[in-house]
Amino acid sequence: MLYSSRRHAFTLIEILIVISIIAILAALLLPALSSAPVKSKRTSCANHLKQLVLAWTMYNADNESRLAENLPQPNPSMASYTSANWMPGNLRYSSDATNVDVVRASKLFPYANNPSIYRCAADASMTNGAPRIRSYSMNSWLGGRSMEMDNYAGYRTFARESELNSAGPPRIWVLADEHEATIDDGYFLVTMNDSRPFASFPGARHAHSYGLNFADAHVESIRLRDPSSQLNGQINDRNTDWVRFKAMTTLK
Repeated sequence: MLYSSRRHAFTLIEILIVISIIAILAALLLPALSSAPVKSKRTSCANHLKQLVLAWTMYNADNESRLAENLPQPNPSMASYTSANWMPGNLRYSSDATNVDVVRASKLFPYANNPSIYRCAADASMTNGAPRIRSYSMNSWLGGRSMEMDNYAGYRTFARESELNSAGPPRIWVLADEHEATIDDGYFLVTMNDSRPFASFPGARHAHSYGLNFADAHVESIRLRDPSSQLNGQINDRNTDWVRFKAMTTLK
């Protein structure tokens, strides 16, 4: 019997079919690969928020159930770093924005003593070429009575854990990822009377989503869905993202 010595070669059609299959597989894999860094940073941010809310809980337990103080910090001053506040300093000032000592003076730092967890992994903001020290701010209705000055139609402020228990800890957020354009002190202003919707703007760095932790220590990722939810946009009291955010902030 005679055997052919010629080797079988791929035809042009077979080569085109292989190329097409590779192209289809690449098209299927690329979205997953491109979203991997986004998911990784979102997970890292959620982990930071989890550690911080646990630190907040431990601080409260060590201080006779008084919530960590949360007061506006208008001026940068080394003296303010030892004031009774969950986080001193003001990131509008370069002397504070990149000074790790500000974070170290936080009331939560003895319980969460890694400075990197006070910053979202997706936060690329810098001051004078150096990364800013913080991405998270605290609900202005927690840790003091400052929001009662204008009455705000009887909305509650929370200074003790017992007050939160009556409201329902899973319903009230503690720390939010704040946008680098509005972050200043550690006080996330929420005007329940709708005088300034999103005066402090969420840091929607994760595919238009931002992170929140809650008083029962769980963490959520919240997506901005209303088309008008834009920094410096025309946000009114009917904005669905604003209405949802207020519902998680406090209650009457």
